[in-house]
Amino acid sequence: MRIEPVDWVEIPAGVVRRGTPADDIPLVAERYADTGVPVEWYLKEAPSTEIRLPAFRLARTPVTVGQWSVFAAATGRPAPTAPYDHPVTGVSWEAASAYCRWLGERSGDAGVRLPTEDEWERAARGDDGREFPWGDEYRTGLANLVDLGIGTTTPVGSFPDGAGPFGVLDMAGNVDEWTSTLYAPYPGAPTGVPLVEDWAFDPHITRGGAFRHDRDLARCARRHSAYEEDLAAIGVGLRLAAPAAGTASASASPSASASASA
Repeated sequence: MRIEPVDWVEIPAGVVRRGTPADDIPLVAERYADTGVPVEWYLKEAPSTEIRLPAFRLARTPVTVGQWSVFAAATGRPAPTAPYDHPVTGVSWEAASAYCRWLGERSGDAGVRLPTEDEWERAARGDDGREFPWGDEYRTGLANLVDLGIGTTTPVGSFPDGAGPFGVLDMAGNVDEWTSTLYAPYPGAPTGVPLVEDWAFDPHITRGGAFRHDRDLARCARRHSAYEEDLAAIGVGLRLAAPAAGTASASASPSASASASA
C-alpha cells in the first residue's frame, strides 16, 4: 500500500498569545454557561502569556483512516473500519507517537512528530489571539461539533470556511487531537488549578474538541485531555507536525513544550 505524502502547512515563526487572562475567566465561563462547563475548568487556561515559537510544519488535516490503515497493515494493528477519508479515532497517545516514528522512517522525514500544545495554539490563533480558528465569534456550520447533530466524524477538510489563519483545517471539532505536551498548570496559574489531573485516562493534552463536544472546546485556548478510556467513542485522533522544511532540526524531535499543558 502506498504512503500518501503529508499536505504540510508552513507555520511561520512568531508569537502566540497563549491562554486566557485570569481576570477574563469568569466572563468566559458566563459566555459558555449553557454548556455546563464550570469555571474551574477554564482556570487551566490562565494566565495569558506571549510565547515565541520558531517556524514549523503542521499537517493541513488530521490523519485519516486511509493513512492510518497503511500503518496498521505494516505493524499488525487492527484496521479501522470508518470511511478512508474520515479522521482515524480511538488512537492512544503511544500509538499516535509510533505512527509518527514509522511515517518518518518510511518517508525519510525523520522530524515527523506530534505538535506541542503551544504549536497547536499558534497554528489555530495566528497573530491576533482569536477565540476560534476562524475568528472571534462562534458560528454553527464551521466545524463538526455536537450542535450539528451529526454524531460521528466527517471527511477531513469538510469545513473550509472554518480554516485557521494559516489555512489549517479541522482545528475545531471532528476529532480531539493529541499533542506531545504533558498536562501541568501554566506558570503563574491561579490558585486551585490542579497540579495533576489524575482522573484523566492519559496525561497528555488534547486540543480542538471532537464531534461529540460543545463549542467551548472549539476555543483556541481550551485545554483538554482524554478523560475516558474509550478513545473511539470520545473521538480522539491525531495531527502531524514537523520542524520547518530545510531546518537543521528537521531530523530531531523537540521535547514537549516547556509549559506543559492539558
